[in-house]
Amino acid sequence: MRYVFAIILGIHGLIHLLGFVSAFFSTSIEKQLLSISKPVGTLWLIAFLLFIISGVQFLTYKKWFYLAFAAIVLSQVLIIIAWKDAKYGTIINVIILLTSISAYSTHRFNNMVASESKQLLQNFRINEPAVITEKDIEQLPEIVQKWMINSGVIGKEKIRFARLKQIGNMRIKPDGTWMPFTATQYIDVEKSAFVWSTSVNAMPIVSLLGRDKLMNGEGGMLITLAGVIPVVNASKNKKINQGAMLRCLAEICWYPSAAINNHMSWEYIDNRSAKATLTIDDQIVSGVFTFSEKGQIQTFEANRYYGGETSSELEKWVVENRAYKDFNGIIIPSKSDVIWKLSDGDFNWLHLEITDIVYNSKQRY
Repeated sequence: MRYVFAIILGIHGLIHLLGFVSAFFSTSIEKQLLSISKPVGTLWLIAFLLFIISGVQFLTYKKWFYLAFAAIVLSQVLIIIAWKDAKYGTIINVIILLTSISAYSTHRFNNMVASESKQLLQNFRINEPAVITEKDIEQLPEIVQKWMINSGVIGKEKIRFARLKQIGNMRIKPDGTWMPFTATQYIDVEKSAFVWSTSVNAMPIVSLLGRDKLMNGEGGMLITLAGVIPVVNASKNKKINQGAMLRCLAEICWYPSAAINNHMSWEYIDNRSAKATLTIDDQIVSGVFTFSEKGQIQTFEANRYYGGETSSELEKWVVENRAYKDFNGIIIPSKSDVIWKLSDGDFNWLHLEITDIVYNSKQRY
């Protein structure tokens, strides 16, 4: 579809060149496009150039939409002047306009995410690395100690910041269609804060853009259609905060040294499970991790609000890990399913896979 749209821009631009030819050269085109003066013909040439340059910028991933907006305005004025012969060009202008608006909105969305992730990075300082020892974990339940030892974090630098990439599939209702997605996430491990952004292929030429975050104990969820139409926009909401904190708690499996952070506490349940509690200011969330005999995290389970609306109620929320992988010498769950245990049946809404994770780096993707 990318090349199809580039071709549309190019052909539409070439059609505007006919107006310039009609004004400056004696051809049969004059019979179709009448009364185009040389000054107006020059404007047709400018419109041609704007569309062609926009197409080149589009193909080279530049900010093409600014020139496209100018091209559309000029083009439509010229079409109105030559309405009888050029009126159908309005349809193409509308197509290009809608695509340009979507591209501009996507650009703004990405800038917002970049700004928020930079905020997390500003808090990260490269200091003398603290190495995790067995003494650091001796107060934890035995199965949690076993997990940390077997994950490979002992003797390594404590993880204070992480960035990762994900791929997978999601759906928004139990009988919904699975939609592929890609995602990027930045995590301030010490402050239990994150910014996650995703692009979901909801339709052949339309994407859902989403951002989930937790900063200073405050969650925020934004989902837009093509970067333009808000589908979900929830923040400054205790139920959203609780969901974001539980997500942050569940994800410590990707950076195990978070288990010994000051705002984390653990409670023994049995030989294969332990309760973890995350506290940020006066907000507290808890969930239960279960482990295999080898000390690998198998599941995380908690009661989480099913949505952020006033009427949302607590439901059982479960993360099931399906595969494990060594990243940078640390073994973490690499494939997981996220499931709502609802009264009318399980709603498995997310399959995800970690494709890359980097620890303690100030660089962004």
